[in-house]
Amino acid sequence: MKIKVLLFSAICSIAFISCEKFEPNLPESEEVLDGEVDGLTFAQQAQFLRGDEAFSEVFTSSKGLGPLFVTNSCISCHAGDGKGHPFTTLTRFGQSDNTGNQFLDMGGPQLQNRALPGYQPESIPNGATSSKFTPPAVTGLGFLQYVTDADILAMADPSDADGDGISGVPHWITLNDFVIPASNAIAQNGQYIHRFGKKAAAYDLLDQTVGAYNQDMGITSTFNPIDTYSGLSIDPEVSDNTIRDIVVYLETLKAPIPRNQDNPKVINGKSLFNQINCASCHIPTLSTGYSPIEALSNKEFNPYTDLLLHDMGSGLDDGYTEGNALTSEWRTPPLWGLGLSPSTQGGQYFLLHDGRASSIEEAILLHGGEAENSKNQFQNLSESDKADLIKFLESL
Repeated sequence: MKIKVLLFSAICSIAFISCEKFEPNLPESEEVLDGEVDGLTFAQQAQFLRGDEAFSEVFTSSKGLGPLFVTNSCISCHAGDGKGHPFTTLTRFGQSDNTGNQFLDMGGPQLQNRALPGYQPESIPNGATSSKFTPPAVTGLGFLQYVTDADILAMADPSDADGDGISGVPHWITLNDFVIPASNAIAQNGQYIHRFGKKAAAYDLLDQTVGAYNQDMGITSTFNPIDTYSGLSIDPEVSDNTIRDIVVYLETLKAPIPRNQDNPKVINGKSLFNQINCASCHIPTLSTGYSPIEALSNKEFNPYTDLLLHDMGSGLDDGYTEGNALTSEWRTPPLWGLGLSPSTQGGQYFLLHDGRASSIEEAILLHGGEAENSKNQFQNLSESDKADLIKFLESL
């Protein structure tokens, strides 16, 4: 009997080892964008998982989708928590001055280009200007949320006092009614610094999430009960708990992990990045202030952004604005995770605010305005130095 038991155990062990050989290797954490930050409590981990599930939920008409919409789930625009593709690019419309969107009663600010049966999708009204917005990666957003207003103001240089041609400015906008400013927020004439979105038009991740449900999927909440089709206030179609679960999920997604940092070419590329002044806007290192989530509180991180608006010149002027931003102003996009973008963009790059650049080099060469000098210095680099700088950017 003992021999039979030992033989059975040996067979099971062999079978387990054989099956193990056929299991796919899990990617290293630095090769993927999703995953939570270290140090979450058990309750926070549970809420992260609920938010992750809600982020993947596919909506139908019976769940509140539409009747006009752009997409039917959060994850369809942010697969793997990464950048979107031209197929998921959004269209915003309004006007070229910053006096407030005059087309809100005509479906603005976002074009709902899809509709349930029996309804007609929207079209851009006559006289409106528009711009394409490719969905960004959503990892590391909690760190960006808890950078203090004081630190953002310290990075700003509205009058270019140092004479370097770069004059980043914070985006001051009046808060939406449901948004509560942070305890350390700084107000100016009743307006607050906003930091999320292509033109930094969203204050925090609650503001961003509520807007995405409403404008992307036509789903109302207690925070924004206005139906995008009728313009009327209707019963909420998503619960407050679900909204807050997704906010915590977005807050606690890990920061992208850089790769190959000991590679000599990456090291040289990093030096060149600083040398040609890219780091004046794409600031490598920031710190969070207080956060109610201890894992995010008073942490140093490396996003490569200053969260400020910069004039990027006529080439990137779409004639469309949000809030008080100029049409040529764009918030500095974080560069962390840049090298992983093709993994969620169909194997290639679609960069800048609208995905028009199909490579990192093309994105650099489309920079203008405040970045004109850095672009010119990049063009003057040797081919090997250009390759090293791009290799560095791919390592982030």
